[in-house]
Amino acid sequence: MVTSFSRGHKIYYENGWKYCDNNLPLDNNRACKKCGTPPTKEGYDYCLGYIEKANNACCGHGMHDGYIKYEKN
Repeated sequence: MVTSFSRGHKIYYENGWKYCDNNLPLDNNRACKKCGTPPTKEGYDYCLGYIEKANNACCGHGMHDGYIKYEKN
């Protein structure tokens, strides 16, 4: 079984991504497992918000260190 994490929640793939704790389909609006806040309406991690020139960013959700990936000039 292929597994991963989404906002600190363990997920698995079986005919689509699902949460391991309740077998429901992945919902990109689910709150962070560490801080309990949902993503912003734009889809950013609430604690990070918008980061100018970032392609991708993650707070780590208590699972790992956070990161920010910036656009290449």
